[in-house]
Amino acid sequence: MRVAERIARIALFEGLPQEQLDELSRIVVEQRFKKGQSLFADGMKAAGMYGIISGKVKIYKMSLEGKEQILHIFGEGEFFGEVPVFAGGNYPAHAEALEDSRFLFFPRAEFVRLIQREPSLAMNMLAILSLRLRRFTHLIEDLSLKEVPGRLAAYLLYMSDRDGGSSRLELDITKGQLASVLGTIPETLSRILGRMSQQELIRVEGRKIEILDREALEGLAAGEKLE
Repeated sequence: MRVAERIARIALFEGLPQEQLDELSRIVVEQRFKKGQSLFADGMKAAGMYGIISGKVKIYKMSLEGKEQILHIFGEGEFFGEVPVFAGGNYPAHAEALEDSRFLFFPRAEFVRLIQREPSLAMNMLAILSLRLRRFTHLIEDLSLKEVPGRLAAYLLYMSDRDGGSSRLELDITKGQLASVLGTIPETLSRILGRMSQQELIRVEGRKIEILDREALEGLAAGEKLE
């Protein structure tokens, strides 16, 4: 597959005309990282941003006590590290490959010069970045205002919507990682999954989860209490 075709599969660049994709292909560098390998650390000077060809990466922060809080988990076709590309400065979190992964790396200096020459490229990116900001705002709201059952319900509904409304879901991360995303511990997550299963809101088989009562999950996500 040509480099321009790989770039076109990254959400940030969907719908760009061929000439802009070709321009991007001239500055991009393909990189590979092994499972567990760090791409960058919190506070490191930002050299550029990444688009994922294959694999997964987690973006996380570490507390002073050494506790990890996963902010995002990104997979094929998604992008990350874009904020300091525009704002300058340092990466605001850590990034680590969750499995053997391949990335398209866009060096900051060359990318900024390209945007200055192609304003329509910036307009396309603004639309995608606005959607991401909305998602991040919801995440902060979930972590700060909702109880863990509500956070879990909101996450399952998000997965369902992402998959076109499907009631049959498969976690693409471990339950330990999901617990970190939800701001809790694995034991608490397992207990809540068990209670939701007992009340026939969901059915759990390993990483497979089937939504049995979507209305009840929507109620939990809106702030109702789990019995």
